[in-house]
Amino acid sequence: RSPGSTLKPLVYALAFDEGLGHPETMIDDKPMSFGAYAPQNFDKLYMGTIRMREALQLSRNIPVVELTDALGAAKLVSAMEKAGMKPVFPGDKPGLAIALGGVGVTLTDMVQLYAAIARGGVVRPLSWRQDAEVPEGQRVVSEVAAWEVGDILAGLAPPPGAPSNRLAYKTGTSYGHRDAWAIGFDGSHVIGVWMGRADGTPVPGAFGADVAAPVLFQAFNRLKGKLDPQPAAPASTLLVANAELPVPLRRFKSRSAVFEAAADAPAVAFPPDGSEVELLAAGLKVRVTGGTAPFTWLADGVPVIVASDAREAMLALPGEGFVTLSVIDAEGRSARSQVRVR
Repeated sequence: RSPGSTLKPLVYALAFDEGLGHPETMIDDKPMSFGAYAPQNFDKLYMGTIRMREALQLSRNIPVVELTDALGAAKLVSAMEKAGMKPVFPGDKPGLAIALGGVGVTLTDMVQLYAAIARGGVVRPLSWRQDAEVPEGQRVVSEVAAWEVGDILAGLAPPPGAPSNRLAYKTGTSYGHRDAWAIGFDGSHVIGVWMGRADGTPVPGAFGADVAAPVLFQAFNRLKGKLDPQPAAPASTLLVANAELPVPLRRFKSRSAVFEAAADAPAVAFPPDGSEVELLAAGLKVRVTGGTAPFTWLADGVPVIVASDAREAMLALPGEGFVTLSVIDAEGRSARSQVRVR
């Protein structure tokens, strides 16, 4: 079934990991088109420039399509599949509408995805027996990005009459009111609610926030009297206001703006994408070509070097493993390289 807006948290987590933004980054919620595709907000209204935190909490459509355009629809599909989902597409080629629910998923898919976010970005297959052996998990997004998205969702107000608990949740409504969703988690449990008709007949007036969210909160209330707290922020989380962010992260620039200046766009010259490199005692050597100084380097979405004029640098990394390196120049243009550090 169409997930409506419940895929939006994954888009934001991927964008944070790619260095495209931060919860406090400003992004446009204005009418815009992406080729022949011209999405609209559900309420047909626009809020101008808002923080990414607000864009996700208020479920604005334009900002999430901007981010999906910058990421590429293939990146989103790959992350869904890595999370164990089996998406079904209405056409041959996935498009930007995926972010708004233009894809078929199951309730099991969505619960597994939200469990990964709640678990700090690591997905594990759902098991149906308490004594079942749970395989080792696979990382879908970084721990920092997962926490940032969870923190945003935990800032949503509960439905009228529901307990004022800090439950991280997201609702969704599919086109034609065929599907109403609410999926949420506290520090130890995830619950997913889908409401609709098995034959796909529309249910007029059935919004996820109005019909599915109250059921979600009732389910948590029956499961436990008091919610378990959300995890603390990882040590490397950048907890700052917009004015304190690195300049390139203060405002998101659309993909079209990047294309206009692509001739001199930054590129990660070293280490090349897909390579395996050695972590030296002084850190990981990186080099950027093109672009305009100063440069900001991020590792898995976390700023490591901010506003440096140097084109070569040594990044201090926590240890071995896979890492996504991103560099952002003074114009907000970015490049990335995913490598394995040993």
